[in-house]
This record gives sequence, C-alpha cells and structure tokens, in this order.
Amino acid sequence: MASTPTSRILTSRSYCEALRRHYVNCWGSEPEPLVFQEGSADELPSEFRVLRFAPNERRKMWTYSTVCMSQRHDAMPMELHLFAPRQNDEVVELLVVTSHYHRTGEWLGLGHTVNFGRPWWTGSACDHGLISLPYLDGPKLEWLELGAVKVRFLWLVPVTKTEIEFKKAKGLSALERKFEKTNFNYLDPQRPSVV
Repeated sequence: MASTPTSRILTSRSYCEALRRHYVNCWGSEPEPLVFQEGSADELPSEFRVLRFAPNERRKMWTYSTVCMSQRHDAMPMELHLFAPRQNDEVVELLVVTSHYHRTGEWLGLGHTVNFGRPWWTGSACDHGLISLPYLDGPKLEWLELGAVKVRFLWLVPVTKTEIEFKKAKGLSALERKFEKTNFNYLDPQRPSVV
C-alpha cells in the first residue's frame, strides 16, 4: 500500500505536496508553480507558491491558487484560488499580498474581505477581494482531510468597493443573492458592480 500523508508523519513537504495533489485531483491538470520574489514575499513560508492552471477541456479559464499559504500546524488551515479569463500573472501578486496579510496581519476566513490596493485587472472597478465558498467546485475542493489536519480551500472573488460596503451593511448572504440575481460574470474584469 502506498504511503500517504495520513498514514505517516505529516512533514512540511508532504503537506504541501498533498495540497498540490488535491488541486490536481479536483481540476484535472498539472499546474505550473510560480515564485513571486518581490515585496514581502520572503516573509511567507519557504514552501509557499502560487500554482497556475491553464484552461483544459473541463475548465475554460485560467486558475491561480495558493499552496502552503497555510501550514500543517495552523488552527484553521486555508488556501485560496482566483479565476482569470486570460493568463495574467499580475493576479499572482494579489494572492501573494493576501497570503502575506493572512500570515502576518489578520487571519482571514470565509466572508472576509481584502483591499487589493489596485484593480485586480487593468481598468477594472474590482479592487477588493471577497473570500467565498468554492461554488464552482463544491465540497470536493473545499475540504481536504490529512489525518487530524483539515484544510479548507476557498475562492477569492474580485469585487468592488460598493459591493463590500453592501456586504458590511446587509451581510454576505444578501450580497451573494445579488450576485445570483444579476448572474454576474466573475471572469469579466469590466463587469459593473451588482449594487
């Protein structure tokens, strides 16, 4: 029987490899690991990477995801992913700065928001991120159990400042209902605000 992280001691290396395999099993393709060396990236765990998944027959978009933003000893390990209509490695920086904020500032989780400090895409009104359930992939992606360690995988959705203000005033469920009602296109950098 092959050894798995749940049947032996979970090391940093085996933990990170289990996260990568989880994405591959869910999304059906091998990613390209990207290393972001600018700014405060050196304050992130040494194993931290952003993975870039190219479109394939099952997924028609580019997908960027963190691996080892969380560490195996975290109380609530979490990883994030973001979808893009085209290859654009500027979004890598967004995942890096969000991961950095999570590890060195405030712990993030479902329903939390982050200020990107710039549009997620040139010309976009979306300059914030909302941490949401992985609605496109469901529970298969959302949870990975590695023995006693349970890792949560969540979706970082680019949103506008007015959408964040609406969420603060009315709640996450109200904003998500607005998204559903308007059938918002999360891949369109030029999409208008839903509120």
